[in-house]
Amino acid sequence: MAKRILVAGSSNIDLLLNTPYIPAPGETMVSEGNYAFTPGGKGANTAVAVAALGESAVLCSRVGDDAYGDRLIALFKEKGVDTRFVKADRLEQTGLSVVMLEKSGANRVISFKGANRKICEADVENAFSCYPDAVISQLEINPEAIVNAARLAADDGVKFFLDAGPARANFPLEKLERVEVLSPNETETEILTGIRPNSLENCLRASIALCNRVNIGYVVLKLGSRGCYVYDGKYCDLISPFDVPVADKTAAGDVFTAALTVEYLRTNDILKAAKFANAAGALAVSRHGAIASVPTLEEVDALLNA
Repeated sequence: MAKRILVAGSSNIDLLLNTPYIPAPGETMVSEGNYAFTPGGKGANTAVAVAALGESAVLCSRVGDDAYGDRLIALFKEKGVDTRFVKADRLEQTGLSVVMLEKSGANRVISFKGANRKICEADVENAFSCYPDAVISQLEINPEAIVNAARLAADDGVKFFLDAGPARANFPLEKLERVEVLSPNETETEILTGIRPNSLENCLRASIALCNRVNIGYVVLKLGSRGCYVYDGKYCDLISPFDVPVADKTAAGDVFTAALTVEYLRTNDILKAAKFANAAGALAVSRHGAIASVPTLEEVDALLNA
């Protein structure tokens, strides 16, 4: 039977700008690239990835009562995501992320919260009526909502997974109840701990620093082209990456977290889950777009078997 995974997170429309490079301050660049409006948001990306990987995805989020909001809700339904707890806010616009994508695949993202700023503790509490088997959240919504999600998960004996993006140095990690898996990328790790995970020693130091702040089952550091680093409080492992051509890194971290959660719930093996997540993330970076880059379970299995 499919696991029901509640994702409490953001939903956005992404304005994707293809540029040869990021302009310097004061520079006006005339780009030969193009632009597109595509569905995104860390919560939305994660929920769609959970559904694509074969589990039951429930999204707790907010969009504006506008054309973009209507487009997002229709897409979520099309992708098999339960949208009962996605509210259309009449006072706020749908969230917007401006993604500047360089030829190398590197990106810069500026997010405007819009309706996401209204995601609150009551929204999360209401969404728990779906009786989830696990909960995933990110730091793109209000801290109070995230803390409440962690508390409700702990009260119900449900595993709570936190993707620590976009990281904020003042986020109250200490207020969180038990976190089964905390997964920041390199930049987010440095923001939360002051330690850049650019070596195995620093990965260990950063992981210990995170464990000293909150009760964590596993720290899984997303290291991009270096794979990921797993720490359980005693032992550590570096999980090798998959070598793929990089087209666009947008949403790769969201896909990684969804895949990690899905496979961990299936196997209860964090190392298998990390390898599975590396494969899913590799497929995501080999494609353009956010939700458009989400791989299916069959595609991830094919890469693993290859």
